[in-house]
Amino acid sequence: MASPSDRAPLAERVEELLAPGGPLPIVAAGDPVLRRGTEPYDGQLAPALLARFVEALRITMHAAPGVGLAAPQVGVPLRIAVVEDPAPVPEEVAVARGRVPQPFRVLVNPVYEPVGTARAAFFEGCLSVPGWQAVVARPASVRLTGADEHGHPLDEVFTGWPARIVQHETDHLDGTLYLDRAELRSLSSNAAVADRWTQPTPATAAEALGFELP
Repeated sequence: MASPSDRAPLAERVEELLAPGGPLPIVAAGDPVLRRGTEPYDGQLAPALLARFVEALRITMHAAPGVGLAAPQVGVPLRIAVVEDPAPVPEEVAVARGRVPQPFRVLVNPVYEPVGTARAAFFEGCLSVPGWQAVVARPASVRLTGADEHGHPLDEVFTGWPARIVQHETDHLDGTLYLDRAELRSLSSNAAVADRWTQPTPATAAEALGFELP
């Protein structure tokens, strides 16, 4: 458990962060907070402050817009993330990527492990690396354990695009960016992805840019 002296600076930092109201500033790659990892949440924020922080993460994620946001992306080194995906994509894309709507949920102290050996590779982006996307091969199915914001246990298997989202956000909590796992030959600007690589899978991009898919 964190001592009272350890808790106070984090709570004060969050209070200051929330004071202006509205979406929070998103930290960009290059800030050490994205690389240091996070400390497990064990009550550093009082329940009311935690609820306000979670709501601010939700507002910020929606405003960006994104489908997930981790606490270090707003400068807070706690093992907390939020996810939500309305999955507004064409049917053929949804089928190819296993993308199905996900309700808003809070992940506290999440940890994932692969289920099986299947891997899936798709273009992925990050709110902390604005303007770019790259193909990342990830386990197609993962078991995620942890808790929600109320302390209720979480133990769930995610597949398809939801599995990608929870891996991406949990990686943030370990100081890992998606680029650490990406096929760098696939790195493309958002404009290039929109102009060239909107196919349901990255097979065309792999052939044109010269990288392999699993």
